[in-house]
Amino acid sequence: MRTALLQLSSGDDPAANLAMTRALLREAAGQGAGFVLTPEVTNCVSGSRSRQNDVLQSEAEDQTLIGLRAEAQALGVWLLIGSLALKTGDPDGRFANRSFLIDPAGDIVARYDKIHMFDVDVSAAETYRESAGFRPGDQAVVARTPFATLGLTVCYDVRFAHLHRALAKAGAEVLTVPAAFSPVTGAAHWETLLRARAIETGCYVLAPAQCGTHPTTTDSIRRTHGHSLAVAPWGEVLADGGTDPGITIVDLDLVEVSKARGRIAALTHDRPFKGP
Repeated sequence: MRTALLQLSSGDDPAANLAMTRALLREAAGQGAGFVLTPEVTNCVSGSRSRQNDVLQSEAEDQTLIGLRAEAQALGVWLLIGSLALKTGDPDGRFANRSFLIDPAGDIVARYDKIHMFDVDVSAAETYRESAGFRPGDQAVVARTPFATLGLTVCYDVRFAHLHRALAKAGAEVLTVPAAFSPVTGAAHWETLLRARAIETGCYVLAPAQCGTHPTTTDSIRRTHGHSLAVAPWGEVLADGGTDPGITIVDLDLVEVSKARGRIAALTHDRPFKGP
């Protein structure tokens, strides 16, 4: 399956982001991609809760979801919308960070709400409290398609190896890791983490990313690492999207999954052990 990772620099205007994403999606389909992936929070990158409250919508009303479903149908492609920030109606007002798998008929065939929240202090000047604005999910998701079985994750999930192992043991051959990674942690850990998840599971890892300095209508500035990566089941990097918006094309061959797992069958070697 020819696959395209879309690298975006989404801002806090969902309409502008949708136009940019649709254009790249059409270009990727024109290059022969039958499976296209977008990054985390494709519809809105913003550090301002008030701005998010003003522009975010529910799943039923979200114009990015509606528009990209229609585009997938028109182009006849499979589409992973890496995630959308969505209003939920929760009493505490928190949003969902939700990934969607769309089939070539434009139908939603899988949803995944990001489980692990990015609550970290990277430095005195760079702190994040994702759980203050987003409620975590609690359900791991595997989706079966005609070309591969996918295990869905989002960004910070990549640091939790047990989630990816569970997905692989449930049948996943391709792990999706759409992200909006911090430049500091991205430079230090992004490639290493993605390669480790591939090596541990014998899966392809596809990680479309946000990049650059994001357009904003507020004083809240956000920058992300970029470097969308496709990693093979043996751990080698097949493609790197660099630091600018664009399209990264890679061809998937599931024979490589079988070969990697045949050489090191670690998924079958679990043993019970007592805790320390």
